[in-house]
Amino acid sequence: MPVSRSGLAVLRTGVALRSHYRLAHSPSPDDSVHEMYSKRILAAWFGIHFFLITAVCLAGVFWLIAQGSTILPSAWDEYARKAELVASWCLGKEAGASNPIRRCIATYLHAAGIQAGYSFFAPNVPSHHRLTLELFYENGRVEYASPHVRSKATALRLDSLLDRLAEQRYEPVREVMLKMLALSVWREHPDVKKVRATFEAIHLPSITEFEHGKAETLEPMFSFDFSLRGEEQQ
Repeated sequence: MPVSRSGLAVLRTGVALRSHYRLAHSPSPDDSVHEMYSKRILAAWFGIHFFLITAVCLAGVFWLIAQGSTILPSAWDEYARKAELVASWCLGKEAGASNPIRRCIATYLHAAGIQAGYSFFAPNVPSHHRLTLELFYENGRVEYASPHVRSKATALRLDSLLDRLAEQRYEPVREVMLKMLALSVWREHPDVKKVRATFEAIHLPSITEFEHGKAETLEPMFSFDFSLRGEEQQ
């Protein structure tokens, strides 16, 4: 079937437009290189991110094992402590506080919300501690008291506070917190001359030791003496 000149012109125009469209939308070499580098960067970031998540989780798990907080035998504690050091080293925690790599890793962990593993949320019975307040009167009489709470919620907060005070990082605020607790008791005994706050760790016996009649033991950790005569005017 013969085609007119106008039809040939239309066909040529269509072919030219399709060729132009293909050339315009086909990836150039620069675009291919850029896409390749983008994929590599995303893959590297993905690997680093989940490596840090794994290191954080393993550090928490190994710490629990090293502390004897699991049902695993105590022979595993030493190995878990060494493994925890390796995981901490991967997170930069073994470097100095001013080390830029440690700061960069810590900043990224907090920004991504992955600075704590499952051990932060896992149920774990804390160590037992006791705070005893010795009240010294002018006549030489000594009484013993404990911080008073008005509700069950306050009692839970007090237990949490005592658990935190036992940690080394809270040492700078121990004296201030214990003084506040001693002050609350002293207000009910205004004739007290001095208050001594003694913080002790309670070591519970194992099941075998309990069956043999062994009771809990107390280990004094620290104590402070407070003279609260002038606190009422402050």
